Amino acid sequence: MIIPVPRLSRAGQRLAAGLFLLLLVALATALIAGRLDAADGDAEPDAIGSGTLLLQGKGVAEAMPAVRLGTDMDVTISGQIARVRVTQAFRNTSASWMDATYLYPLPESGAVDSLKMVVGQRVIVGRIKRRVEARDIYEKAKAEGKKAGLVEQERPNMFRNSVANVGPGETVLIQIEYQAPVRQQGGEFSLRLPLVVGPRYVPPQKLTDATAVADAVTAPLADPKLGNSLNPVSIAIHLAPGFAPANLISPYHKVSISDDGPQARTIRLADGSVPADRDFELRWRSATADPVLGVWHQKQDGKHYVMAAITPPTADAIGPVPPREMIFVIDNSGSMAGDSMAEAKKGLLHALDTLRPQDRFNVIRFDDTMTLLFETPVAASADQVAIARRFTEGLDANGGTEMLPALKAALVDADAGSTMLRQVIFLTDGSISNEREMMEEVTAHAGRSRIFMVGIGSAPNAYLMTRMAEVGRGSYTNIGSSAEVEARMAALLDRLKVPAVRNLKVAVSGSAMEIVPADLPDLYAGEPLVLLGRADDLAGTLVVSGLIGDKPWRTEVRLADAIDSPAVARLWAKRRIDDVEVARWMHAVNDATADETIAQLGLGFALVTSQTSLVAIDETPSRPAGERLRREELPLLLPAGWDFDVLFGGAAAKGAADMPGGGASVPEDVAEQVDLPETGTGFIGTIGQGALLLSVGLVGLWLMRRRVGRVPA
Repeated sequence: MIIPVPRLSRAGQRLAAGLFLLLLVALATALIAGRLDAADGDAEPDAIGSGTLLLQGKGVAEAMPAVRLGTDMDVTISGQIARVRVTQAFRNTSASWMDATYLYPLPESGAVDSLKMVVGQRVIVGRIKRRVEARDIYEKAKAEGKKAGLVEQERPNMFRNSVANVGPGETVLIQIEYQAPVRQQGGEFSLRLPLVVGPRYVPPQKLTDATAVADAVTAPLADPKLGNSLNPVSIAIHLAPGFAPANLISPYHKVSISDDGPQARTIRLADGSVPADRDFELRWRSATADPVLGVWHQKQDGKHYVMAAITPPTADAIGPVPPREMIFVIDNSGSMAGDSMAEAKKGLLHALDTLRPQDRFNVIRFDDTMTLLFETPVAASADQVAIARRFTEGLDANGGTEMLPALKAALVDADAGSTMLRQVIFLTDGSISNEREMMEEVTAHAGRSRIFMVGIGSAPNAYLMTRMAEVGRGSYTNIGSSAEVEARMAALLDRLKVPAVRNLKVAVSGSAMEIVPADLPDLYAGEPLVLLGRADDLAGTLVVSGLIGDKPWRTEVRLADAIDSPAVARLWAKRRIDDVEVARWMHAVNDATADETIAQLGLGFALVTSQTSLVAIDETPSRPAGERLRREELPLLLPAGWDFDVLFGGAAAKGAADMPGGGASVPEDVAEQVDLPETGTGFIGTIGQGALLLSVGLVGLWLMRRRVGRVPA
């Protein structure tokens, strides 16, 4: 079909050609500006930019919440298992009826299994339900004016407590309980109690994915001008490790310690309560020889559950350390601004100083762009190490946390057939939302690389880093303050020289036992192997074997010698859930099968999981009919050491036009800059300008065509 077009006068043709040219210029300007802005470190960010951490709801809370929250933690440590009771008081200071929620962190191996709601003199015990059913029960009770409590898993180490229908002036207590294994490393035992959730970065390419954004949201963040009076926490720890504890250290909080007997201590916060702005950690050692073996047992529903912690002996003489290929990855994104960046740089500089000429190395830094210092790993000559030191010293923190491309670059192994030990060391706070993509990459492409995660700062994402280290056959180390950087990094690098035990195998004689984890890691000096098993009978012997250097090593554990413990069954179930998630990441099971398996484990062991929740309902309506219910999400404090201005002050990420490393003095032919997808540009604004010009051009053409219709050609 041919549509006739009216002929234009010569003047009209010139005007039409001019408008068409103007349109082309506008579109070209938009495209060019988009490219330039992507490389312009001073570009203004859009509402959600490359340097933005996406928060839920109000974003930054600038006023005190109507519902005030106080938290008390009571912890009992028996042997190598901690039982934690968390009581949260939701006090309504307003004249309205309130529905409040609060995001709460858990240890990476924690498993919530109890919920109680205290209303006046009544105690309502929560019930475990499938997640959707629990939410429906809660919403129905809320609508009917009944007090209700709900505990849901947002992430494996992130839970949300909700309470509905808190009347004016009322206080409702929500009490949850969880348990977690004690961590052991190099003869030192420790328990970390997370107190705050750091904001998580959402990659720009995920911002159009509603599911990814919903999965990534955390909670409003309190403006620092409100002070630290929000969310006070009190902590009491009753320590009974089964031996006389010594060298008790709380590195991040002042504590008071009292003796409760030869093998028991009580530890409390010296100040009574502290702001919930950084994780609490307690460390201790044995006053005598370090324990090398511990076995615990629980019988539940006709099954026997066993937990064994076995620490192999350290090799007396490891001989010369073989050449290594060390890949250092450092996070210099906005969430690292402040103390965390200083700690990470200090840690990397210390690691660079340990390199030898026979080693190879590379340094990768990332925010929402990425720099490989060298195109491929290079020999650790004095000159190359000096370049790496200058590069590190010049790093500044800014921009988003695009960790996945850095992980992919670190796992590229150009010499996969080499016998050289290849070790990848990440220094990061792990404040990202796309955890599943990270784990899928590790399971698919780790190859011969060993992955060692170093958690930096006051509130690192320990779950992600622990799991990455486990699947990557490495280990996780936490550095929470600048005072401990050198000691913690030195201990890590000493462990990395040679694996203490490799080719681990586990066998059980006398009974069939389902053991987790299914994939056993290499063990480094001072690290125990923690095994959890389920069997029909508690009989026989657990045999663990492997190689220390080139020498065979073997140890046996009589299952009948296990000490009774009420916590082992749920620890087994939690570890089994973690194995199911690993199978999902490896695409060994589909999502539907994984979800159903997790749901059955959650229901069977009364655990809050991604598929199950705890819900408690007071059957007596309390909110008068006709009274409106106001919802409030309680804000979190900014983790200690984070820089609020960098995170929310509108600074855009540095792009390709900047000096690699934020101003580090590096030869131009050394560093390779890789630009990653980002949204912190003026591209959208320029497209809008082009659209406006297009509209003007179309209106002009329309007017001309009307005029042409009236004037003869």
